[in-house]
Amino acid sequence: MNEAAETVPSLLVVDDDDSMRALLKKLMESDGYRVTTADSGQNALELAAREAFDAVLLDAVMPGMDGFQVAEALKSSGLTRTVPIIMITALDDHASKLRALKAGVQEFLTKPVDRSEVSLRVQNILKLKQYSNFLADRNRNLEQMVQERSREVLQSYRETIATLCRAASYKDEETGAHVHRISYYTEQIASMMGMNSGFCETIRHASPMHDIGKIGIPDAILLKPGPLTAQEWEIMKMHSGLGAKLLREGNSPYLRMGAEIAMHHHERWDGGGYPEALKGEVIPISARIMNICDQYDALRSRRPYKNALPHDVAVEIITVGDGRTMPSHFDPEVLLAFRRSADTFREIFETILD
Repeated sequence: MNEAAETVPSLLVVDDDDSMRALLKKLMESDGYRVTTADSGQNALELAAREAFDAVLLDAVMPGMDGFQVAEALKSSGLTRTVPIIMITALDDHASKLRALKAGVQEFLTKPVDRSEVSLRVQNILKLKQYSNFLADRNRNLEQMVQERSREVLQSYRETIATLCRAASYKDEETGAHVHRISYYTEQIASMMGMNSGFCETIRHASPMHDIGKIGIPDAILLKPGPLTAQEWEIMKMHSGLGAKLLREGNSPYLRMGAEIAMHHHERWDGGGYPEALKGEVIPISARIMNICDQYDALRSRRPYKNALPHDVAVEIITVGDGRTMPSHFDPEVLLAFRRSADTFREIFETILD
């Protein structure tokens, strides 16, 4: 009986409104979860300090400590940093959504709640946490073992990275083939530029993690079949920082390079990129290489809102420009290596198909 209880996910519902708190408790219990409730932000933090919860359903507007402050407090504590948060509130303005995401909230639902939507969001976020817990445990073990530098340990570490990338792909339109191709593109460019074998090997395994931060972007934005609004685009751009934050605490060279690629692969040589509008050699070389590889594969790939382009057209857009993409976006040395590697890029794309 106790073993069964331990396998049931535990939720913390935080809302100062008695009726809303009771409704969410009833809905979640009917889905089979164990539910604890809190009527204030302070009460929620006290409960979270004593008991491990698998997810938090959090109201935004509460007297005293509001939901945004609670989210920030939970994410700043080592005990609760990894607990996913779903904010359920009557607020539906863009500023509130941005503030919630910056505070560490993973999902944002507006009242009145739709039972089916709440159930699905909770189910999805618990699946992602299960992946996160698995990867965290795996990484801790591998960080201890990697000091031995054995071939078996390195292979196991690479498999962990592959698992992490697969977890991200469940939230994204990009395929496993895209991630696989990226690893070979980046290694090819690095080799063509004369980088040492260690750098080439590291970027091959680090580059597939470039978009891992999309795990933290709401499905409604990430999977939208059409163009994003300006507000949605601002939220989408946050994936760079989220990915870097996820990876930068690792000690392995793969995760360190993965963090800098995640953070800066949308920066442009001319300073017109994001998130920091870096320019020139201030941008890490790994990210400069990733930028052109990601651009080529995106042009070659079909998306719900665009058709795939032939190889020659994609190369011309990158090397000559089409107004939206221009040669000035890329490091000149990286661009030269791309020109010299164009036939290899074609071969990689046509060999590793979706």
